[in-house]
Amino acid sequence: MKSLKESLIRWRRRPWIWSFLGAILIWVLAVGLAGGHGGWSVFTTALAFSAFTVLVGLGQMFVITLGPGNIDLSLPANIGLASAVAMKVMDGSDARIAIGLGAAILAGLLIGLANYALIRVLRIPPLIATLSSSFVIRSVGISYGRGLQIKPPQAFADVVLTRIGGISLPALLVLLMSIFAGVVLARTVYGRSVLAVGQNARAARLAGLPVGLVRLATYALCGALGGLCGALLAGFTGGSSLDVGAEYLLTSIAVVVIGGTSVAGGLANVPGLWGAALMLFLTATLLNSSGLGVDVRDLMTGLIIIAVITLAGGRRSLR
Repeated sequence: MKSLKESLIRWRRRPWIWSFLGAILIWVLAVGLAGGHGGWSVFTTALAFSAFTVLVGLGQMFVITLGPGNIDLSLPANIGLASAVAMKVMDGSDARIAIGLGAAILAGLLIGLANYALIRVLRIPPLIATLSSSFVIRSVGISYGRGLQIKPPQAFADVVLTRIGGISLPALLVLLMSIFAGVVLARTVYGRSVLAVGQNARAARLAGLPVGLVRLATYALCGALGGLCGALLAGFTGGSSLDVGAEYLLTSIAVVVIGGTSVAGGLANVPGLWGAALMLFLTATLLNSSGLGVDVRDLMTGLIIIAVITLAGGRRSLR
C-alpha cells in the first residue's frame, strides 16, 4: 500500500506522464475500433501531424514559462504570413529553398521582437499586445500574399513529406529540436534564466539577471519557431495559406499545459509536449472515425483535456 502511494506521488511529480498514458489509451481504442489493424500507420500519422504542434508548442512553452500573463496569441497569424513569405521567396525554385526558409524564420523573429516591443515600450499586457499584433500581421499577410495559393518547390515538398522507417522527416527533426530545447533549459545560462524569471522576476532582477533581455530573446525565439513552422507547413500541405496556422492558437497552449508546463511560470516540460500533441491528434482521429458531430467532438476533447490536467495535479496552478 505504501509503495503504491509513493508511486502515485512520483507520478504526480511528473505530470507529463499522464499525457503519454492518455495518448496510449486513445491509440489502443482507435486500433481496436479498426479491428486491430493499422496500428503502426495510425502512430506514424499522429507523429507526422504532431511534429508541427510540438514545434509551435516549444516556442509557446518558453514564453509561458516566463510567468503569469506571458503568452503569444500572434502565432496563427505568424505561421500564415511565414508560409506566404517562404513560398514567395522560394518562387517554386529548388535553388531558393534555403533562402525561403531563412526568410520565413526571419519574418517570425521580427514578429517576436515587435511583440516584445509592444509589451516593454508601450507597457501593454502580453495577451493584448500579441492579440492586437496578430491583426496587423494578418493584414500584412493578406496584402503580401494577395490570397494566392503559392506552391512549394518540388524538392522542398519531397523533403518535408519524406519518411524514414515510416516516420516523417519533420517529426525526426522536431524530436532533435526538442532534445536540444531540453538541454538549453537545463544546462545553459539562458534556459536557467527563463526558469528563474518565471519563478520570481523581481528576485531574478535583484540577482543581476537581465530580465528584459531574457524576455526579449524568448519572444523572438517563439516567433522564429512559428516562422519555421509556417514554412514547413506550406511544404507539407502543398502551398501557403493565411489560415494554415489557425488551429495552432488553442492547440499550442493546450499541449503546453497538458504536457506539464506550469501556467504560473518557472517550470517547463519538453517531453510532455509530445505526449499532449499525440493525445490531442489521436483524440480527434478517434472521434472523427466514430462519426460524432463537431459539437460532440469538441465537448469530448475538452473533457479529456480537463481529466488529464486534473490527474496531473496542482503544480501548474496559478500562484
